[in-house]
Amino acid sequence: MRVLVTGADGFVGRHACAALRAAGDEVVEVHGPRGEGISSTALHFDIADEAKVKAAVSEVKPDSVLHLAGFSSVAKSHQNPARVFAVNTMGVVHLLTALRESAPKARVLLVGSGEVYGPVAEGTLAKEGHPHVPLSPYAASKSAGELAGEQFFRSYGMEVILARPFNHLGAGQDPTFVVPSFAAQIRAIALGTVDPILRTGNLDAIRDFSHVKDVVDAYRLLLLKGEAGQAYNVGSGEGRTIRSLLEEMLQLSGVQARIELDPARLRPSDIPSLVADTGKLRALGWAPRLTVADALRDVLGPRVGSN
Repeated sequence: MRVLVTGADGFVGRHACAALRAAGDEVVEVHGPRGEGISSTALHFDIADEAKVKAAVSEVKPDSVLHLAGFSSVAKSHQNPARVFAVNTMGVVHLLTALRESAPKARVLLVGSGEVYGPVAEGTLAKEGHPHVPLSPYAASKSAGELAGEQFFRSYGMEVILARPFNHLGAGQDPTFVVPSFAAQIRAIALGTVDPILRTGNLDAIRDFSHVKDVVDAYRLLLLKGEAGQAYNVGSGEGRTIRSLLEEMLQLSGVQARIELDPARLRPSDIPSLVADTGKLRALGWAPRLTVADALRDVLGPRVGSN
């Protein structure tokens, strides 16, 4: 299939494009404004620019769209809510409007976030029917983007599928995210360039972690078999504290360090526990192939974690 991948120059986008090509798909990459020069064959535009989105979709006329472009930081979303909604919500509207005009039969996977559920009682899995209780501009903008997708499905019969990924890990993730931040600090400690002190935010939060390669496999499956108008959680279905990940990373690396709370790394609002019910996705035939330990080794890289 001919797949238009927005956000192709991002962490997940790079893994997704590789997986789609390995499966034999034709991939047309869309890079954001900061992706200029990375690829001479990719399209470059801001998903919040309606005119450029329309022009690109009219040119490509894709069979399928994997929509990954977006503002991805929960923590930073509190600093610029207007930009977050312009990208994560209006970007969806621009894309679907353009597809309705130029490629109305394309199957579209809108990648949202499990953050839309907000707080879920510890020991309870978030199901797709769970109400949305967003605690950040990021989560609210993703929820609003989903509403737009549902409206285009209901009103115009477009093949829109919703993915709600939970936390995913792997090589190439921005160091502003928690696990790559730990990895950068661990590498620096291992090299002896800093004191053996690891600075962290809240380590008691419980999250659902998956390897990014399993996540992108789920996305391709949803493009092929997902039911239009439906939402699918993408995760492991297992909860772990951030602290347990950090302890495993230290064990894998052989590094010893003192852990210190850094108030600057705490979010204005945080969710104590968020774990996915993945029954709908698994019913389509998906199951994870890789482990969290595999992902942590990939994040740590070849210089660390060879024990």
